[in-house]
Amino acid sequence: MTDRKKGALVVVSGPSGAGKSTLIERFLREDDKSAFSISYTTRHKRAHEVDGRDYYFVDEKTFEAMIGKGHFLEWEKVHGNLYGTPRAEILGILETGRDIILDIDVKGALNIKEQCAGARLIFIEPPSVAELVRRLSIRGEREIETRMKRVEEEIARKGQFGYTIVNDDLGRAYETFRQAIDDIRRQNNGTNNC
Repeated sequence: MTDRKKGALVVVSGPSGAGKSTLIERFLREDDKSAFSISYTTRHKRAHEVDGRDYYFVDEKTFEAMIGKGHFLEWEKVHGNLYGTPRAEILGILETGRDIILDIDVKGALNIKEQCAGARLIFIEPPSVAELVRRLSIRGEREIETRMKRVEEEIARKGQFGYTIVNDDLGRAYETFRQAIDDIRRQNNGTNNC
């Protein structure tokens, strides 16, 4: 009996509004070898979001109980809300040989890298701060000024990522994203050490 090669753990990060979700969603529609990790959060569900598709929405008491039980590979408080990456779900998918893609903030991505030596990190960067503000405004985001303070900190850490993609042209950014994942797959030795 041969051991099955584990899937690659791909962490996509960058400022809110950089286009991470758009790139990931398109990739997952076109790729049958990957799965998306759905995070848990205590924030309120937005009108277009679906529980169990976009996030698992739970109250703070439930989330804290999950922390106590070691449910999360990493978790963090962001803009007053808790977000967590489910450990068992990720490890289970990787064991099947499928790749898993996480969409988490920069600090969470670096925490995953510390815990899982085989994790590969992709940073999605907006073309400019002005464009990012425009995107967040269109999306109806609140507290843009608070978010922009965090953007500067996040962009300063992009050098800790294996890949950086500037999302100035969606078609070009997507091709670069696909190439990065192809490269990660070629390098994947099947050991994520989580």
